[in-house]
Amino acid sequence: MDAASLSRAISVRHKEAGHLRLELPPRLLDPAAREHLDAGLRERLGVYRVSFEPGERRMSIRYEPQQCSQQDVARQLRGLLDTLPPESAPSWAPAAAPLPGAKLIGDAGKWADRFLGGTIKSRLDPVMKGALTEKATLNFLNDVLMFYLIKVHWDLITKRWMKEPLKHADAWLTTFYLIFLLIRFRKGK
Repeated sequence: MDAASLSRAISVRHKEAGHLRLELPPRLLDPAAREHLDAGLRERLGVYRVSFEPGERRMSIRYEPQQCSQQDVARQLRGLLDTLPPESAPSWAPAAAPLPGAKLIGDAGKWADRFLGGTIKSRLDPVMKGALTEKATLNFLNDVLMFYLIKVHWDLITKRWMKEPLKHADAWLTTFYLIFLLIRFRKGK
């Protein structure tokens, strides 16, 4: 993996003044790469702590915001990707034979990345933005109202209106008119 693709594979999990938490690709989690990143980031004036959580694929960088910015830290990290040492066996890899099903889980993760197009967050963001619109809210409230009206009138519908539909024609007309309005509202805008 080249430095450009490695930098695109790093995702920011948390950022605030003085702290960055990143999710790293597996290539950056081997011992030699971690040591290289730790030493290289600490060379940057203001960076005082770099810690790794290999099992969770995370790296946390603490720095003094008065001495360097997030962009400075990011540039330093990007520069270090160009000079990574050769890949070694990851320290968190099991020493014994893998558990049954581990390959299956790994294959499922590769399949999900390939077919779902990346992280779940990147897929959910547009959905969540669309779910919080005025139209989506009105549609949800209309559905809740419709289900409530059906629940409240269920005994009437099953025990009276269905047995004598002509006698309760006004109730049936009201029901169909409300359904018509709901459908028209959904198709309208």
